[in-house]
Amino acid sequence: MTDSMRAYSDPNETPPLAQAIPLGLQHVLAMFASNVTPSIIVAGAAGLAFGGAEQVYLIQMAMLFAGIATLFQTVGFGPIGARLPIMQGTSFAFVGVLAGIAATQGLSVALTACIIGGVIHFFLGSVIQHLRFLFPPLVTGLVILAIGLYLIPVAIKYAAGGAAPFQMEAESFGSLMHWSVALSVVIVSLLFKFFTKGTLSNSAILIGLIVGYLLALAFGMVNFSAVGKASWFTNISALPYGFEFSLGAVIAVTLVSIVSAIETVGDVSATTKAGAGRLATDTEIAGATYADGLGTAVAGVFGGLPNTSFSQNVGIVGMTGIMSRHVVTIAAIVLILCGLVPKIGAVIASMPLPVLGGGVIVMFGMVAAAGLNMLSEIDMNRRNMVIIAVSLAAGLGLNLVPEAVQYLPGVVKTLATSAVAPTAFVAIFLNLVLPDEV
Repeated sequence: MTDSMRAYSDPNETPPLAQAIPLGLQHVLAMFASNVTPSIIVAGAAGLAFGGAEQVYLIQMAMLFAGIATLFQTVGFGPIGARLPIMQGTSFAFVGVLAGIAATQGLSVALTACIIGGVIHFFLGSVIQHLRFLFPPLVTGLVILAIGLYLIPVAIKYAAGGAAPFQMEAESFGSLMHWSVALSVVIVSLLFKFFTKGTLSNSAILIGLIVGYLLALAFGMVNFSAVGKASWFTNISALPYGFEFSLGAVIAVTLVSIVSAIETVGDVSATTKAGAGRLATDTEIAGATYADGLGTAVAGVFGGLPNTSFSQNVGIVGMTGIMSRHVVTIAAIVLILCGLVPKIGAVIASMPLPVLGGGVIVMFGMVAAAGLNMLSEIDMNRRNMVIIAVSLAAGLGLNLVPEAVQYLPGVVKTLATSAVAPTAFVAIFLNLVLPDEV
Protein backbone atom coordinates (compact mmCIF):
# COMPACT_ATOMS: atom_id res chain seq x y z
CA MET A 1 0.00 0.00 0.00
CA THR A 2 1.44 3.38 -0.97
CA ASP A 3 1.80 6.26 1.49
CA SER A 4 -0.96 8.20 -0.28
CA MET A 5 -3.34 5.27 0.04
CA ARG A 6 -2.36 4.58 3.66
CA ALA A 7 -3.42 8.13 4.50
CA TYR A 8 -7.01 7.15 3.74
CA SER A 9 -7.17 3.87 5.67
CA ASP A 10 -9.37 5.69 8.21
CA PRO A 11 -13.07 5.51 7.18
CA ASN A 12 -13.60 9.07 8.37
CA GLU A 13 -10.90 10.60 6.17
CA THR A 14 -11.79 11.97 2.74
CA PRO A 15 -9.45 12.24 -0.27
CA PRO A 16 -9.54 15.48 -2.28
CA LEU A 17 -12.69 15.74 -4.41
CA ALA A 18 -10.62 15.40 -7.60
CA GLN A 19 -9.74 11.91 -6.38
CA ALA A 20 -12.89 11.09 -4.40
CA ILE A 21 -15.40 11.70 -7.23
CA PRO A 22 -13.71 9.35 -9.77
CA LEU A 23 -13.37 6.73 -7.02
CA GLY A 24 -17.06 7.09 -6.22
CA LEU A 25 -17.99 6.69 -9.89
CA GLN A 26 -15.79 3.59 -10.04
CA HIS A 27 -17.87 2.04 -7.25
CA VAL A 28 -21.05 2.79 -9.22
CA LEU A 29 -19.69 1.33 -12.46
CA ALA A 30 -18.56 -1.86 -10.72
CA MET A 31 -22.04 -2.67 -9.37
CA PHE A 32 -24.44 -0.93 -11.77
CA ALA A 33 -25.31 -3.85 -14.03
CA SER A 34 -25.64 -6.31 -11.15
CA ASN A 35 -27.86 -3.86 -9.29
CA VAL A 36 -30.53 -3.38 -11.97
CA THR A 37 -30.59 -6.93 -13.37
CA PRO A 38 -32.60 -8.59 -10.54
CA SER A 39 -35.44 -6.10 -11.01
CA ILE A 40 -35.56 -6.81 -14.74
CA ILE A 41 -35.76 -10.57 -14.12
CA VAL A 42 -38.38 -10.40 -11.37
CA ALA A 43 -40.45 -7.97 -13.46
CA GLY A 44 -40.31 -10.44 -16.34
CA ALA A 45 -41.35 -13.32 -14.06
CA ALA A 46 -44.31 -11.22 -12.89
CA GLY A 47 -45.44 -10.79 -16.49
CA LEU A 48 -44.70 -7.07 -16.78
CA ALA A 49 -44.18 -5.83 -20.33
CA PHE A 50 -40.49 -5.70 -21.23
CA GLY A 51 -39.57 -2.03 -21.52
CA GLY A 52 -42.94 -0.97 -20.15
CA ALA A 53 -43.57 1.73 -17.56
CA GLU A 54 -43.90 -0.73 -14.67
CA GLN A 55 -40.57 -2.37 -15.45
CA VAL A 56 -38.94 1.05 -15.79
CA TYR A 57 -40.31 1.96 -12.36
CA LEU A 58 -38.78 -1.16 -10.75
CA ILE A 59 -35.42 -0.35 -12.35
CA GLN A 60 -35.62 3.20 -10.97
CA MET A 61 -36.34 1.87 -7.49
CA ALA A 62 -33.35 -0.46 -7.75
CA MET A 63 -31.06 2.52 -8.37
CA LEU A 64 -32.76 4.88 -5.93
CA PHE A 65 -32.86 2.55 -2.96
CA ALA A 66 -29.43 1.08 -3.56
CA GLY A 67 -28.23 4.65 -3.09
CA ILE A 68 -30.39 5.23 -0.02
CA ALA A 69 -29.37 1.90 1.55
CA THR A 70 -25.73 2.80 0.90
CA LEU A 71 -26.22 6.06 2.80
CA PHE A 72 -27.61 4.00 5.69
CA GLN A 73 -24.26 2.17 5.70
CA THR A 74 -21.79 4.99 5.09
CA VAL A 75 -23.45 7.86 6.97
CA GLY A 76 -25.63 5.90 9.38
CA PHE A 77 -27.69 7.08 12.31
CA GLY A 78 -27.87 5.68 15.82
CA PRO A 79 -26.92 1.99 15.77
CA ILE A 80 -27.75 1.72 12.06
CA GLY A 81 -24.89 1.52 9.59
CA ALA A 82 -21.34 0.18 9.74
CA ARG A 83 -20.00 3.65 8.82
CA LEU A 84 -17.62 1.89 6.46
CA PRO A 85 -17.16 2.10 2.64
CA ILE A 86 -19.78 -0.57 1.96
CA MET A 87 -21.81 -0.32 -1.24
CA GLN A 88 -25.37 -1.66 -1.09
CA GLY A 89 -27.29 -2.99 -4.07
CA THR A 90 -30.16 -5.22 -5.15
CA SER A 91 -29.25 -8.74 -4.12
CA PHE A 92 -29.04 -11.65 -6.60
CA ALA A 93 -29.57 -14.03 -3.68
CA PHE A 94 -33.29 -13.21 -3.64
CA VAL A 95 -33.90 -13.46 -7.40
CA GLY A 96 -34.84 -17.14 -7.51
CA VAL A 97 -37.26 -16.93 -4.61
CA LEU A 98 -38.83 -13.62 -5.66
CA ALA A 99 -39.13 -14.62 -9.33
CA GLY A 100 -40.98 -17.76 -8.27
CA ILE A 101 -43.29 -15.84 -5.94
CA ALA A 102 -43.92 -13.11 -8.53
CA ALA A 103 -44.73 -15.68 -11.21
CA THR A 104 -47.19 -17.67 -9.08
CA GLN A 105 -48.59 -15.17 -6.58
CA GLY A 106 -47.83 -11.75 -8.03
CA LEU A 107 -45.63 -8.76 -7.19
CA SER A 108 -47.89 -7.70 -4.32
CA VAL A 109 -47.03 -10.90 -2.41
CA ALA A 110 -43.35 -10.70 -3.39
CA LEU A 111 -42.91 -7.08 -2.28
CA THR A 112 -44.89 -7.63 0.93
CA ALA A 113 -42.52 -10.50 1.74
CA CYS A 114 -39.59 -8.13 1.09
CA ILE A 115 -40.98 -5.59 3.57
CA ILE A 116 -41.57 -8.15 6.32
CA GLY A 117 -38.34 -9.98 5.54
CA GLY A 118 -36.49 -6.66 5.74
CA VAL A 119 -37.91 -5.97 9.20
CA ILE A 120 -36.85 -9.43 10.38
CA HIS A 121 -33.44 -8.89 8.75
CA PHE A 122 -33.15 -5.61 10.67
CA PHE A 123 -33.66 -7.34 14.01
CA LEU A 124 -31.01 -9.92 13.08
CA GLY A 125 -28.53 -7.13 13.78
CA SER A 126 -28.92 -7.74 17.52
CA VAL A 127 -28.37 -11.52 17.30
CA ILE A 128 -26.26 -12.03 14.17
CA GLN A 129 -23.20 -13.01 16.18
CA HIS A 130 -25.15 -15.85 17.78
CA LEU A 131 -26.45 -17.25 14.45
CA ARG A 132 -23.13 -17.51 12.65
CA PHE A 133 -22.57 -21.07 13.90
CA LEU A 134 -25.54 -22.23 11.78
CA PHE A 135 -23.88 -20.95 8.61
CA PRO A 136 -20.29 -22.17 8.37
CA PRO A 137 -18.63 -22.08 4.91
CA LEU A 138 -20.12 -25.52 4.15
CA VAL A 139 -23.71 -24.30 4.54
CA THR A 140 -23.27 -20.79 3.15
CA GLY A 141 -21.30 -22.07 0.17
CA LEU A 142 -24.00 -24.64 -0.60
CA VAL A 143 -26.75 -22.03 -0.48
CA ILE A 144 -24.86 -19.63 -2.76
CA LEU A 145 -24.03 -22.47 -5.16
CA ALA A 146 -27.71 -23.48 -5.26
CA ILE A 147 -28.72 -19.90 -6.05
CA GLY A 148 -26.25 -19.74 -8.94
CA LEU A 149 -27.23 -23.14 -10.35
CA TYR A 150 -30.91 -22.21 -10.14
CA LEU A 151 -30.32 -18.97 -12.04
CA ILE A 152 -28.04 -20.25 -14.83
CA PRO A 153 -30.93 -21.72 -16.92
CA VAL A 154 -32.62 -18.30 -16.70
CA ALA A 155 -29.48 -16.72 -18.15
CA ILE A 156 -29.44 -19.17 -21.07
CA LYS A 157 -33.12 -18.51 -21.81
CA TYR A 158 -32.56 -14.75 -21.79
CA ALA A 159 -29.55 -15.10 -24.12
CA ALA A 160 -31.66 -17.18 -26.52
CA GLY A 161 -34.53 -14.69 -26.52
CA GLY A 162 -36.42 -14.68 -23.23
CA ALA A 163 -37.74 -16.83 -20.39
CA ALA A 164 -41.50 -16.29 -20.88
CA PRO A 165 -43.42 -19.13 -22.63
CA PHE A 166 -44.39 -16.95 -25.61
CA GLN A 167 -40.74 -15.91 -26.05
CA MET A 168 -39.49 -19.50 -25.90
CA GLU A 169 -42.14 -20.55 -28.43
CA ALA A 170 -41.20 -17.78 -30.87
CA GLU A 171 -39.43 -18.73 -34.10
CA SER A 172 -36.56 -16.36 -33.26
CA PHE A 173 -35.79 -18.13 -29.95
CA GLY A 174 -32.22 -19.43 -30.06
CA SER A 175 -31.48 -17.65 -33.35
CA LEU A 176 -27.95 -16.88 -34.48
CA MET A 177 -28.69 -13.15 -34.13
CA HIS A 178 -29.68 -13.56 -30.48
CA TRP A 179 -26.63 -15.64 -29.67
CA SER A 180 -24.31 -13.30 -31.59
CA VAL A 181 -25.44 -10.43 -29.37
CA ALA A 182 -25.27 -12.47 -26.16
CA LEU A 183 -21.82 -13.88 -26.90
CA SER A 184 -20.48 -10.42 -27.77
CA VAL A 185 -21.37 -9.35 -24.24
CA VAL A 186 -19.61 -12.39 -22.74
CA ILE A 187 -16.48 -11.99 -24.86
CA VAL A 188 -16.11 -8.23 -24.35
CA SER A 189 -16.73 -8.62 -20.60
CA LEU A 190 -13.99 -11.24 -20.31
CA LEU A 191 -11.54 -9.23 -22.41
CA PHE A 192 -11.98 -6.12 -20.27
CA LYS A 193 -11.95 -8.06 -17.01
CA PHE A 194 -8.68 -9.86 -17.63
CA PHE A 195 -6.76 -7.65 -20.07
CA THR A 196 -7.34 -4.23 -18.51
CA LYS A 197 -6.86 -2.79 -15.04
CA GLY A 198 -8.53 -0.40 -12.62
CA THR A 199 -11.88 1.13 -13.56
CA LEU A 200 -12.06 -0.62 -16.94
CA SER A 201 -11.55 -4.03 -15.35
CA ASN A 202 -14.05 -3.33 -12.56
CA SER A 203 -16.62 -2.15 -15.11
CA ALA A 204 -16.11 -5.11 -17.47
CA ILE A 205 -19.70 -6.39 -17.43
CA LEU A 206 -21.14 -2.90 -17.86
CA ILE A 207 -18.86 -2.31 -20.85
CA GLY A 208 -19.87 -5.69 -22.28
CA LEU A 209 -23.54 -4.76 -21.96
CA ILE A 210 -22.94 -1.43 -23.72
CA VAL A 211 -21.16 -3.16 -26.62
CA GLY A 212 -23.94 -5.76 -26.87
CA TYR A 213 -26.54 -2.98 -26.75
CA LEU A 214 -24.85 -1.18 -29.64
CA LEU A 215 -24.67 -4.42 -31.66
CA ALA A 216 -28.36 -5.07 -30.97
CA LEU A 217 -29.09 -1.51 -32.08
CA ALA A 218 -27.28 -2.20 -35.36
CA PHE A 219 -29.41 -5.34 -35.80
CA GLY A 220 -32.59 -3.30 -35.28
CA MET A 221 -33.46 -5.07 -32.01
CA VAL A 222 -33.78 -1.95 -29.83
CA ASN A 223 -37.09 -0.14 -29.35
CA PHE A 224 -36.78 3.40 -27.97
CA SER A 225 -40.51 4.15 -27.77
CA ALA A 226 -40.56 3.81 -23.97
CA VAL A 227 -37.64 6.24 -23.63
CA GLY A 228 -39.59 8.95 -25.44
CA LYS A 229 -42.63 8.41 -23.25
CA ALA A 230 -40.69 8.38 -19.97
CA SER A 231 -40.66 11.58 -17.93
CA TRP A 232 -37.59 13.35 -16.60
CA PHE A 233 -38.67 13.24 -12.97
CA THR A 234 -39.97 10.22 -11.11
CA ASN A 235 -43.27 9.83 -9.34
CA ILE A 236 -42.59 7.51 -6.41
CA SER A 237 -45.53 5.47 -5.10
CA ALA A 238 -45.87 3.77 -1.71
CA LEU A 239 -47.08 0.16 -1.97
CA PRO A 240 -47.52 0.39 -5.76
CA TYR A 241 -48.86 -3.18 -5.90
CA GLY A 242 -50.65 -3.20 -2.56
CA PHE A 243 -49.94 -5.30 0.53
CA GLU A 244 -50.71 -9.03 0.33
CA PHE A 245 -49.40 -11.44 2.96
CA SER A 246 -48.28 -15.02 2.27
CA LEU A 247 -46.61 -17.00 5.06
CA GLY A 248 -44.68 -19.20 2.63
CA ALA A 249 -43.32 -16.20 0.76
CA VAL A 250 -42.26 -14.48 3.98
CA ILE A 251 -40.51 -17.62 5.27
CA ALA A 252 -38.67 -18.08 1.95
CA VAL A 253 -37.51 -14.43 1.83
CA THR A 254 -36.54 -14.48 5.52
CA LEU A 255 -34.42 -17.58 5.02
CA VAL A 256 -32.51 -15.90 2.20
CA SER A 257 -32.24 -12.79 4.40
CA ILE A 258 -30.35 -14.81 7.01
CA VAL A 259 -27.92 -16.00 4.35
CA SER A 260 -27.61 -12.43 3.06
CA ALA A 261 -26.87 -11.21 6.59
CA ILE A 262 -24.09 -13.78 6.94
CA GLU A 263 -22.66 -12.61 3.59
CA THR A 264 -22.72 -9.03 4.85
CA VAL A 265 -20.74 -10.10 7.92
CA GLY A 266 -18.14 -11.48 5.53
CA ASP A 267 -18.10 -8.30 3.44
CA VAL A 268 -17.69 -6.08 6.51
CA SER A 269 -14.85 -8.27 7.76
CA ALA A 270 -13.19 -8.26 4.32
CA THR A 271 -13.53 -4.47 4.06
CA THR A 272 -11.84 -3.71 7.37
CA LYS A 273 -9.13 -6.30 6.70
CA ALA A 274 -8.39 -5.09 3.17
CA GLY A 275 -8.70 -1.36 3.81
CA ALA A 276 -7.43 -0.95 7.37
CA GLY A 277 -5.67 -4.22 8.23
CA ARG A 278 -7.91 -4.95 11.22
CA LEU A 279 -10.86 -7.10 12.27
CA ALA A 280 -14.40 -5.73 12.10
CA THR A 281 -15.93 -4.79 15.45
CA ASP A 282 -19.20 -6.21 16.74
CA THR A 283 -20.69 -2.71 16.48
CA GLU A 284 -19.76 -2.47 12.79
CA ILE A 285 -21.18 -5.93 12.02
CA ALA A 286 -24.42 -5.21 13.87
CA GLY A 287 -24.73 -1.77 12.26
CA ALA A 288 -24.20 -3.23 8.78
CA THR A 289 -26.93 -5.82 9.40
CA TYR A 290 -29.35 -3.16 10.67
CA ALA A 291 -28.69 -1.12 7.50
CA ASP A 292 -29.22 -4.19 5.30
CA GLY A 293 -32.61 -4.88 6.83
CA LEU A 294 -33.78 -1.26 6.93
CA GLY A 295 -32.71 -0.72 3.32
CA THR A 296 -34.63 -3.82 2.24
CA ALA A 297 -37.80 -2.91 4.15
CA VAL A 298 -37.89 0.70 2.95
CA ALA A 299 -37.19 -0.33 -0.65
CA GLY A 300 -40.02 -2.90 -0.49
CA VAL A 301 -42.51 -0.21 0.53
CA PHE A 302 -41.84 1.67 -2.72
CA GLY A 303 -41.40 -1.29 -5.08
CA GLY A 304 -37.69 -2.01 -4.66
CA LEU A 305 -36.15 -5.44 -4.11
CA PRO A 306 -33.94 -6.46 -1.14
CA ASN A 307 -30.60 -4.74 -0.70
CA THR A 308 -27.35 -6.20 0.56
CA SER A 309 -23.64 -5.38 0.55
CA PHE A 310 -21.86 -5.85 -2.79
CA SER A 311 -18.70 -7.95 -2.64
CA GLN A 312 -17.24 -6.54 -5.87
CA ASN A 313 -17.03 -3.15 -4.20
CA VAL A 314 -15.14 -4.68 -1.29
CA GLY A 315 -12.60 -5.69 -3.92
CA ILE A 316 -12.23 -2.06 -4.99
CA VAL A 317 -11.40 -1.06 -1.41
CA GLY A 318 -8.78 -3.79 -1.31
CA MET A 319 -7.36 -2.75 -4.68
CA THR A 320 -7.13 0.99 -4.00
CA GLY A 321 -6.48 0.78 -0.25
CA ILE A 322 -8.76 3.81 0.19
CA MET A 323 -11.06 3.12 3.14
CA SER A 324 -12.91 6.44 3.12
CA ARG A 325 -16.65 5.91 3.63
CA HIS A 326 -17.26 9.34 2.11
CA VAL A 327 -16.05 8.09 -1.29
CA VAL A 328 -18.87 5.53 -1.26
CA THR A 329 -21.27 8.24 -0.07
CA ILE A 330 -20.52 10.04 -3.36
CA ALA A 331 -21.39 6.79 -5.20
CA ALA A 332 -24.68 6.63 -3.28
CA ILE A 333 -25.61 10.16 -4.34
CA VAL A 334 -24.93 9.28 -8.00
CA LEU A 335 -27.25 6.24 -7.74
CA ILE A 336 -29.99 8.31 -6.12
CA LEU A 337 -29.82 10.88 -8.92
CA CYS A 338 -30.06 8.07 -11.51
CA GLY A 339 -33.07 6.64 -9.70
CA LEU A 340 -34.89 9.95 -9.80
CA VAL A 341 -34.70 10.21 -13.63
CA PRO A 342 -37.11 7.75 -15.34
CA LYS A 343 -35.48 8.24 -18.74
CA ILE A 344 -32.37 6.48 -17.42
CA GLY A 345 -34.52 3.55 -16.32
CA ALA A 346 -36.25 3.53 -19.73
CA VAL A 347 -32.92 3.35 -21.56
CA ILE A 348 -31.93 0.36 -19.41
CA ALA A 349 -35.33 -1.26 -19.95
CA SER A 350 -34.94 -0.93 -23.73
CA MET A 351 -32.02 -3.36 -23.57
CA PRO A 352 -32.96 -6.47 -25.60
CA LEU A 353 -33.12 -9.71 -23.63
CA PRO A 354 -30.19 -11.37 -25.45
CA VAL A 355 -27.97 -8.46 -24.35
CA LEU A 356 -29.05 -8.94 -20.76
CA GLY A 357 -28.68 -12.70 -21.19
CA GLY A 358 -25.02 -12.36 -22.14
CA GLY A 359 -24.41 -10.30 -19.01
CA VAL A 360 -26.22 -12.62 -16.64
CA ILE A 361 -24.49 -15.71 -18.03
CA VAL A 362 -21.34 -14.19 -16.53
CA MET A 363 -23.05 -12.82 -13.39
CA PHE A 364 -25.01 -15.95 -12.49
CA GLY A 365 -22.03 -18.13 -13.28
CA MET A 366 -20.01 -15.99 -10.86
CA VAL A 367 -22.64 -16.53 -8.16
CA ALA A 368 -22.19 -20.29 -8.53
CA ALA A 369 -18.40 -19.86 -8.63
CA ALA A 370 -18.53 -17.83 -5.41
CA GLY A 371 -20.31 -20.74 -3.75
CA LEU A 372 -17.69 -23.16 -5.04
CA ASN A 373 -14.95 -20.86 -3.80
CA MET A 374 -16.48 -20.91 -0.32
CA LEU A 375 -16.81 -24.69 -0.41
CA SER A 376 -13.12 -24.93 -1.32
CA GLU A 377 -12.36 -23.80 2.24
CA ILE A 378 -13.78 -27.00 3.75
CA ASP A 379 -12.28 -30.48 4.08
CA MET A 380 -13.85 -32.67 1.39
CA ASN A 381 -14.25 -35.72 3.60
CA ARG A 382 -17.07 -38.25 3.28
CA ARG A 383 -19.28 -36.43 5.80
CA ASN A 384 -19.11 -33.08 4.03
CA MET A 385 -19.49 -34.65 0.60
CA VAL A 386 -22.67 -36.42 1.76
CA ILE A 387 -24.05 -33.10 3.05
CA ILE A 388 -23.26 -31.42 -0.28
CA ALA A 389 -24.79 -34.28 -2.27
CA VAL A 390 -28.02 -34.60 -0.31
CA SER A 391 -28.58 -30.85 0.08
CA LEU A 392 -28.14 -30.06 -3.63
CA ALA A 393 -30.17 -33.10 -4.67
CA ALA A 394 -33.05 -32.03 -2.45
CA GLY A 395 -32.94 -28.33 -3.35
CA LEU A 396 -32.39 -28.50 -7.10
CA GLY A 397 -34.30 -31.75 -7.59
CA LEU A 398 -37.56 -30.47 -6.10
CA ASN A 399 -37.18 -27.20 -7.97
CA LEU A 400 -36.77 -29.01 -11.30
CA VAL A 401 -39.67 -31.39 -10.62
CA PRO A 402 -42.22 -29.36 -8.59
CA GLU A 403 -44.95 -31.89 -9.42
CA ALA A 404 -43.21 -34.27 -7.02
CA VAL A 405 -44.60 -32.26 -4.08
CA GLN A 406 -47.87 -31.09 -5.65
CA TYR A 407 -49.93 -32.38 -2.71
CA LEU A 408 -48.05 -30.40 -0.05
CA PRO A 409 -49.84 -27.41 1.55
CA GLY A 410 -49.26 -24.09 -0.23
CA VAL A 411 -46.71 -22.64 2.22
CA VAL A 412 -44.69 -25.83 2.41
CA LYS A 413 -44.80 -26.33 -1.36
CA THR A 414 -43.53 -22.80 -1.96
CA LEU A 415 -40.57 -23.47 0.31
CA ALA A 416 -39.91 -26.98 -1.00
CA THR A 417 -39.67 -25.86 -4.62
CA SER A 418 -37.65 -22.67 -4.06
CA ALA A 419 -34.24 -24.41 -4.50
CA VAL A 420 -32.69 -22.20 -1.83
CA ALA A 421 -34.87 -23.14 1.16
CA PRO A 422 -34.56 -26.96 0.96
CA THR A 423 -30.83 -26.74 0.24
CA ALA A 424 -30.35 -24.57 3.31
CA PHE A 425 -32.64 -26.58 5.59
CA VAL A 426 -31.05 -29.92 4.69
CA ALA A 427 -27.50 -28.55 4.91
CA ILE A 428 -28.08 -26.93 8.32
CA PHE A 429 -29.79 -30.05 9.71
CA LEU A 430 -27.19 -32.52 8.46
CA ASN A 431 -24.32 -30.30 9.55
CA LEU A 432 -25.75 -30.22 13.09
CA VAL A 433 -26.59 -33.93 13.45
CA LEU A 434 -23.92 -35.81 11.49
CA PRO A 435 -20.84 -36.54 13.57
CA ASP A 436 -17.47 -35.27 12.48
CA GLU A 437 -15.19 -37.85 10.96
CA VAL A 438 -12.39 -38.96 13.23
